[in-house]
Amino acid sequence: MDLAYLWFGIVGVMFIGYFVLDGFDFGVGMAMPFLAKDDTDKRVMINTIGPVWDLNETWLIVAGASLFAAFPYWYATLFDGFYLALLLILLALIARGVSFEYRRLGRSSEWKRWFDGMIVIGSTVPALLWGVAFANIIQGVAIDETGTYTGTLFDLLNPYGLLGGLTTLLLFFTHGVQFTALKTDGELRERARALAVRSGLVTIVVAAAFLVWTVIQHWAVPHIAVLVGLAAAAAVALIGSWLANRVGREKPAFWLMTATIGLAVASILAALYPNVMPSTIDPAFSLTIENASSSAYTLQVMTWVAVVMTPLVLLYQGWTYWVFRRRITRDSILVAAH
Repeated sequence: MDLAYLWFGIVGVMFIGYFVLDGFDFGVGMAMPFLAKDDTDKRVMINTIGPVWDLNETWLIVAGASLFAAFPYWYATLFDGFYLALLLILLALIARGVSFEYRRLGRSSEWKRWFDGMIVIGSTVPALLWGVAFANIIQGVAIDETGTYTGTLFDLLNPYGLLGGLTTLLLFFTHGVQFTALKTDGELRERARALAVRSGLVTIVVAAAFLVWTVIQHWAVPHIAVLVGLAAAAAVALIGSWLANRVGREKPAFWLMTATIGLAVASILAALYPNVMPSTIDPAFSLTIENASSSAYTLQVMTWVAVVMTPLVLLYQGWTYWVFRRRITRDSILVAAH
């Protein structure tokens, strides 16, 4: 098996891990104005992701590093052409991380209000722009014969790209609300359940529109059956998640949404294959898995490193979630404050 194709799959799995894990982090942050009635509720919501949010973001670091090492030409074109969008994502992630750490250091309501706003914005901007970026990648962008993106940030804000951004935003929002219901108790838990049902309906409509548009755009690809199968499986999982929310089954709802996000990203990769960045100027200018990859020796070394390190990372992350598996209650927050 060609290692370039293997690493295309590995990078895809890493982005699936990132979108699933940091996705519900974003959702919790975005849902704060809708679910939290007072400062204690906000602290409960922040504490649900407090022990794991930074660990979840390491998936992005590893995915980016793997992309740089395995597909340097893809990495170069992506970060050159999408520079402003990726910079906005980075600034938003920094603002969010700082807010988690600094919010508790101030006693005034004004201090907390500023950092609460930064948490919301720092969660919303990446949730939107990641979808815009990936939608444009699979749709194709203006890449010339030198592999340089010739468009601007505003070219990325086209109808399909914006629909992709709205899709990821709603998926992450609903995923975060489900996680809040799974990790809290009392009235906050009940509000999260109700909101997950309402937001889930909107998510189904928007995500269905995006998946159908994606399938129509790529109807002529040889592997259309795989693309349609993955898109259909994502749709079924999303509807199943909403139905589980309706009957108050929090764990199945959360795991079905996890499957939805994973299958949706997999369908995006299927739509992209065998390209990594299609060119709208001339198909001959497109970056493919083969012409954008590193040397065989580099990929061999990376594969052995991945074989050794990946199980250790997964064990550590699994252990972390197991340790912090209990629900967060208002009483635990109030006791800690004294």
